Amino acid sequence: MFDKGNHQNPLALVLGGGGAHAAYQVGFLRALAREFPDLEIPILTGVSAGAINAVYLANHTGSFKQAVDDLVAMWQGLTIDQIFRTETLSLLKNLLHWQLSLMSGGLIRSPTERGLVDSSPLHHLLQREFFRDGQMLAGIESKLQACRLKAVAVTATDYHSDRAVTWVQGKDVESWKRPHRFSIEAELSLEHVMASTALPLFFRAVQIGNQWYGDGGMRQTSPLAPALHLGAARILAISTRYERQLEKQSALIDTSQPQPAQIVGTLLGSIFLDLLVQDARNLERINQLVSKLPEAERDGLREVQLFLLQPSSNISELSGELRHHLPWMFNYLVRGLGTHKVVSPDWLSLVMFDANYLKRLMEIGEQDAKKSMAHVAELVAPD
Repeated sequence: MFDKGNHQNPLALVLGGGGAHAAYQVGFLRALAREFPDLEIPILTGVSAGAINAVYLANHTGSFKQAVDDLVAMWQGLTIDQIFRTETLSLLKNLLHWQLSLMSGGLIRSPTERGLVDSSPLHHLLQREFFRDGQMLAGIESKLQACRLKAVAVTATDYHSDRAVTWVQGKDVESWKRPHRFSIEAELSLEHVMASTALPLFFRAVQIGNQWYGDGGMRQTSPLAPALHLGAARILAISTRYERQLEKQSALIDTSQPQPAQIVGTLLGSIFLDLLVQDARNLERINQLVSKLPEAERDGLREVQLFLLQPSSNISELSGELRHHLPWMFNYLVRGLGTHKVVSPDWLSLVMFDANYLKRLMEIGEQDAKKSMAHVAELVAPD
């Protein structure tokens, strides 16, 4: 059994999705690593861009600080053309395929794996970053054998069954099956991570075996569930969703009707960003109920310590201020959705892999971490 150190009371790190917003998570981790350079996190779970960060940490065989420093370096070096192809010809070619398919009523069909953009650069980037000790993701198994890791889990959406599937690589873990979600024990691969990050329509779906998968946030109704199933007693969760105050709700410059960018941003936000916050509140209510029950009447339920971090400022709005840094053709095309008429372009912020934007998100994440460090310390390093 997994019993090293304080792992009888295992800590889990839960990283939500949000595309480029995941740079905020990296900023938080940078501050955490400075305070706890030798921290061991036995359970790591992630979805979408959060899956990249979770798998990166699980695969790194150095100390926590070394792993985070290298993760920071990767994000600091990111540019949008390392995530998807931004050349004019590539963007127009993909757009033309979709237009022809729509205008022909489906008689002219796009390849089933085609997205609005070509995400092959992200595949190449992760292939390089995840290659360790002579093979892909070898560090995960090494840390499992050394009892430095209990499990790492990555969630994607199965388009055929319309369910969330969580692939788990771990030691002494049990599978689970619930309505609309289930787990599979697997040796994680690059394709599992690519599947979890496959933003619907924007990136191509990913085939694993006979099934096609997309972004895990679409059907992951309980983002904390994988960590709970894997035995976490303490959960550190990082959301990338900014909670707007009612009096500060973003308004459109053109108030006649919502722009497509606003509608798409609202839809994607409700799918990929809101559920972690909602699930955290549900867990807090369950904790309150369980605490009132005698041990013999809890029916397997247990109290789980939770700390949820959210951005203190509107990181989506910041993307609007920096969109002029995007490649010209991509910026021109997204303007057609009305991104320039929206104060807080939530949709654009998800794909805003611009060095200036990512740097700012990491700074905000680090600042928020410092403000919350006393509470975080109580969770990750209890007396």
